[in-house]
Amino acid sequence: MSTDAISFDSGRSNNGEKPRVALIAGPTASGKSDLAVDLALAAEKAGLPATVINADSAQVYADLRVLSARPSEEEMRGVRHVLFGAWDGADPCSAADWAARAKQEIAKAHSEDRMPILVGGTGLYLRTLIDGIAPIPAIDPAIREEIRSLDVADAHAALTSEDPEAAARLNPADTTRVARALEVVRSTGHPMAYWQQRLEGGIGDRIELTAAILIPERETLYEKCDRRFDLMLELGAVEEVRALLARDLDPDLPVMRAIGVPEIAGLLNGSYDEQEAANRGAQATRRYAKRQYTWFRHQPPEGWTRFYAKNFTRDDIIATLLRDLRLT
Repeated sequence: MSTDAISFDSGRSNNGEKPRVALIAGPTASGKSDLAVDLALAAEKAGLPATVINADSAQVYADLRVLSARPSEEEMRGVRHVLFGAWDGADPCSAADWAARAKQEIAKAHSEDRMPILVGGTGLYLRTLIDGIAPIPAIDPAIREEIRSLDVADAHAALTSEDPEAAARLNPADTTRVARALEVVRSTGHPMAYWQQRLEGGIGDRIELTAAILIPERETLYEKCDRRFDLMLELGAVEEVRALLARDLDPDLPVMRAIGVPEIAGLLNGSYDEQEAANRGAQATRRYAKRQYTWFRHQPPEGWTRFYAKNFTRDDIIATLLRDLRLT
């Protein structure tokens, strides 16, 4: 289905209100998946069945059932879930790819008089869906090849000269983003900011979004990250990575760089033992959670309600969402 053909008019009430969409977001291990199911069941009890739509960049891959903490059938509790494990690891899922599919699922839910509930912690996915994407033209392959062959320090030095705003904003060691910014300015003649001011394709102005951002206590979150990775090892994460490595995929694919994959790969190739793999995996998870924690506290719009764990219970959050969605 072409995204241009997708209509969000379905689901509008008779008085012309925009169709409703719920969002539950926050850092990894903050309890988003369970809360989304709780909200779906509460909405169904109030007379409006729901569809939970994945917005997590690791849970989209079929290859990462364990390492992405993708909800099991039992954990889904009979609620319809979509875009979980929907991509093969050999096929990278970009933010634009995901947003196109999410638009389809949201429109489908509205056409069936269901409440779409987005759930996940990938800020770029959510921003692309809601605000749109920069219409950057295709990059000249020769320019891309030249830039990707540069050392990250040299690439950042070049970026400082050619797009100082992007260079100041990016981590000098972030190979992927530095290279992307440099190839954009060299290939298009415009800096990244020029294109980002021209976002298109977002659905934010066509839906009524009710968003809940979960902000857990830091220490509790980090403890959960440690326990989660240990549990993943018990549930078969090593076997999952072994199967992934056997596919001999491009190491630069997102699925190969997902948290836990490089750390367990080191165990499998004999670089270190299981305890070291567990330590490295837990550390990578904590670092990712810290970045998400900071992003979700400060970057989303003010209208996205932050729920701090020390102030709100799960029942409080559900009650607030039901009220804001006009289901009570």
